Amino acid sequence: MKAGSKFLNAVSAFALSASVVASGSGVVVLASAASAEAAVIRSVQVRGAQRAGEEAVRSNLTIQPGVSFSGADIDESVKRLYATGYFSDVKINVSGNSLVVTVAENELVNQVVFNGNRKIKDDKLSGVVQTQPLGPYSQAMVNADVERIRTAYSQIGRSDVEITTQTVNVGQGRVNIAFVINEGDRTKIADINFSGNQAYGDGRLKAVIVTKESGPLSFLTRKDVYSPDKLRADEDALRQFYYNHGYPDFRIISSDAQLDATTNKYTINFSVEEGPRYQFGDINVESSVEGVNGEELQGLVETTPGAVYDAREIQKSMEAISKQVASKGYPFARVTPRGDRNLQTNTIGVSYMVDQGERAYVERIEIRGNTRTRDYVIRREFDFSEGDAFNQEMISRAKRRLEALGYFTSVNISTTQGTAVDRVVVVVDVEDQSTGSFGIGAGYSAGGDGFILEASVEEKNFLGRGQYVRVAAGGGLNDSRTYSLSFTEPYFLGYRLAAGFDVFRSETSSNDNYDYSEQGFTLRVTAPITEDLATTFRYTYKQIEYETDNNNDYNDLSPIYQDLVDHGKYTQSSVAQTLTYNTLDSQTMAREGIYATFTHEFAGLGGDSEFYKISGRARYFQTLSTEADLIGSIAVGAGHVFGTGDNLNVFDQFTLGGRQVRGFDNNGIGPRTKDDGDPLGGTTYFTVSADASMPFPAVPEDIGLRLAAFADAGTLYGNDVKTTGTDVEGTGMAWRASVGLGVMWASPFGNIRMDYAIPVLKEDFDETQEFRFSMANQF
Repeated sequence: MKAGSKFLNAVSAFALSASVVASGSGVVVLASAASAEAAVIRSVQVRGAQRAGEEAVRSNLTIQPGVSFSGADIDESVKRLYATGYFSDVKINVSGNSLVVTVAENELVNQVVFNGNRKIKDDKLSGVVQTQPLGPYSQAMVNADVERIRTAYSQIGRSDVEITTQTVNVGQGRVNIAFVINEGDRTKIADINFSGNQAYGDGRLKAVIVTKESGPLSFLTRKDVYSPDKLRADEDALRQFYYNHGYPDFRIISSDAQLDATTNKYTINFSVEEGPRYQFGDINVESSVEGVNGEELQGLVETTPGAVYDAREIQKSMEAISKQVASKGYPFARVTPRGDRNLQTNTIGVSYMVDQGERAYVERIEIRGNTRTRDYVIRREFDFSEGDAFNQEMISRAKRRLEALGYFTSVNISTTQGTAVDRVVVVVDVEDQSTGSFGIGAGYSAGGDGFILEASVEEKNFLGRGQYVRVAAGGGLNDSRTYSLSFTEPYFLGYRLAAGFDVFRSETSSNDNYDYSEQGFTLRVTAPITEDLATTFRYTYKQIEYETDNNNDYNDLSPIYQDLVDHGKYTQSSVAQTLTYNTLDSQTMAREGIYATFTHEFAGLGGDSEFYKISGRARYFQTLSTEADLIGSIAVGAGHVFGTGDNLNVFDQFTLGGRQVRGFDNNGIGPRTKDDGDPLGGTTYFTVSADASMPFPAVPEDIGLRLAAFADAGTLYGNDVKTTGTDVEGTGMAWRASVGLGVMWASPFGNIRMDYAIPVLKEDFDETQEFRFSMANQF
């Protein structure tokens, strides 16, 4: 027994005395075969860690006193210490019963500066580079930062940027790093060419993709910047366009960008194959899941036999079926569309196959690329979280929601295998884009304020939290002023409730005889009912004031308006609910879909107003000719108000004018005082409008210039305002109508529209305005 113990102690002593050395070149074991067995040490000695500290070294070791280790543990410890970036050399050896770790420290970064940069500011570049003050200096990291800066400049069209670095030792192991940047000239896009396209011309396809040819205003839009990522996004946009318009066989044969170094301009070429155009054939739903009847799911299908093939309708149908089946207790059910092509009739029958998919759970959601938007803003767009059942249709729905936010230039969602066969990792790759804007809105009113200008600052993703903030101020030539502040939290208290408030004030002297002003606030919350339907609740408190500074002006007023001035200030306190139905394919240039609202409002929670209002408006868009990009729309609207007290005030009734029926002035239609022509508003209105637009002839379509023709009609009638001593006209139902032409331009300054309308049906006392100009949105 003693002999055996002596033998084991001798072996252990031999193993511990073996010199095991590890450095950046690997692990070298200087011992016999016996020393390759696991060893145990009693202490760890750290040498050379003056700035990092001994504890920082020990925390990165996989070797602990009293625990056996091998050469693999030493190798892993060396890798971990190098990975911290604080050390230029690491050596580990065993001396007696101790593990000796000797490190040589990297210098620390004292300051990081950028020289020569004008197009990208210092704060933006600081967020791009990984070399930071008080961090370790690493030449490999600096070299990587040079490439990161180069990529940032490529994204704004400056691919020929030149970047050098300068390092200055300032003592005490610290250095200053300077990135010296020669920004170079901005690359441009000379031409975008398509080949193989027959159904759609080059101009129509150029309007589909994000990348644009360089023009006089490209320095504002920056859409003429080439990047491989944008080229791939353009390919996807072309595929989706063709898939959604009847061409499921469409494919891109090739796409490339060629740079002419002499002009610093790109030429982008797309070679495509469209294939035949298909319509939907027979549509059915089949289920192999026990307890799920395919025929009962048929009503959820949005694809219709005989309609033009549209991949969007297939996706929506899959999502609707999947959601319904999951709600019945089948979270793993899978919906797969199966196409049955008929080459003779160019139809595709679609069978939606519902089967029990593999049981899989979401292990984690991994988000990458969001440099500004916070992770939780992205995560909350998913209908599942870690640990929930995996469902592919929910992935598609989340992708559509993220794209609709407008926070990202690209959104890609993929899946990878998790730590087990039934675990899935959802990977979300996004690229943030600018969401702040400075906007200018302008208009012209011939009847009062003349030229009107509004400036606004808007941020759709405030501090990366997904919050909306807007501040606006405006005015006209006749001392009219408007001020407003809006804020919206899209996920109030963690729920899908968009809560917010609006604060506003406006004042105008557009009338020759009196001044009008109103100020107040609105509290609102919006809740989704379905993907397309939402409801909004509002509370509004408003103060309204009529006043005049001149007795002669007062005497010129009708008795109704004299009463308003005598009363001075009014208050209005109301609650309202609005239902909004929105299936538009685009919020900026709709080509298909419906946007409809229905509102009812009750005033009487204190204040001077007591009424109940109902109103609604619906507009339907339809592409009349895809080849010509001819878009038609029809809109209808109606409203009625009745007093719940003694009578209505002038400001309680509806107004109607050029915003609804072009060719007429604001408040130019409806009841008014006979002698003075003061508008009174009305209790009931109806409107109808038809509009058609197409690209402006002989102008490249991607410029965004369109020609429109329209016809409007409307009526405003009824009056519940006290009119004692005043003659009133226009209270009967009389229709007004107008026809006209308009020019629309999706300019870098915003959406500009000019309309010229001629009233073809009007009353003698109506006030007309044939020309209207408006400019709104951001640049």
